[in-house]
Amino acid sequence: MIAIGIGANSRAHKDDFADVVAAIRGEIKGGDIVATFADAVFATFVKAAASRQSVAYRPIKLEALRDRSDDCLTRSERTLKRFGVATTYYDPLVGADIAQLFKPNTRAVFTEAPGSLSFEMQDIPAIAKAAHARDIVVLMDNTWATPLFFNSHGNGVDIAIDAGTKYLSGSSDLLLGLVSANERCWKDLRATFDTMAICAGPEDVFLALRGLRSMRVRLMHQQESGLAVARWLGQRPEVARVLHPALESDPGHAIWKRDFTGASSLFSIVLKPMPDAAAHAFVNALTLFGIGASWGGFESLAIPFDCTPFRTATKWAPGGPAIRFHIGLEDVGDLTADLEKGFAAMRRVEGYAADGV
Repeated sequence: MIAIGIGANSRAHKDDFADVVAAIRGEIKGGDIVATFADAVFATFVKAAASRQSVAYRPIKLEALRDRSDDCLTRSERTLKRFGVATTYYDPLVGADIAQLFKPNTRAVFTEAPGSLSFEMQDIPAIAKAAHARDIVVLMDNTWATPLFFNSHGNGVDIAIDAGTKYLSGSSDLLLGLVSANERCWKDLRATFDTMAICAGPEDVFLALRGLRSMRVRLMHQQESGLAVARWLGQRPEVARVLHPALESDPGHAIWKRDFTGASSLFSIVLKPMPDAAAHAFVNALTLFGIGASWGGFESLAIPFDCTPFRTATKWAPGGPAIRFHIGLEDVGDLTADLEKGFAAMRRVEGYAADGV
């Protein structure tokens, strides 16, 4: 049985939505549906940060959102600081050694696997075991895998957060956040949700229910297409490496294979050393790929990124320009043909001379 809080104005689709979410979430006590992903993150921080405790973040999540003008982690950190909450950023590959960073007042660890820019794979069960040994709550952004490809609560996560805006929606036409909790955290999370009154609108709940009905079919298709495009890019002479945990060549593949049952279609590439203008020409020449940050919909996307300005616990030195891709529902042959045009535009840039090309 699951309790879903969506606000008095959204109850027309409450029961249907609750039934479907309960079926895919698994081991949970209850969940809330809020207006945006930022609301979901902030509500969990407020719950976890009670009693002026310390909150440990992993750095890649901050990196994944810092390029947005409305950065929910930055806003949450700034707001919580006013209440005396301190933060510590850690290497996402730290695993069980995260215990060495815990302080007497550490109350929560915020995780994401993989990171949604540079795609490091965290060892969630190891982090959860270390945290629970100190009675610390584990939060996780599970948007990349969705509950269909990663059982967050079954792997030790106390509070799971998803951006319903992305794969759940599938049509890039709503803003929604989902939060679920286990027995330990549900009561306090629900109280925080009720106090903050960050309810989702009825139309958004309707659109989310529509998206849930086709999410598995879309994810399976996009998983296959994403891997096909990733492998194609990995053979290109302009590409130094592909950051995709479902590829055997990825450093995080063993953890992904152990803990996950599938992969979504979001990944990155690192190009060989070349002028930024060449990488920008590549992206600008694409016609089937939009330029955008909010992935998970039907359309393919590409966006250059650089983690250097906001990397804190580790150093970002990929060796060349980096581009993140989201593979949508388009035909793979059409997408690779479009990428081929992008590489042709890249080679026409004055001063282009990628190593080995």
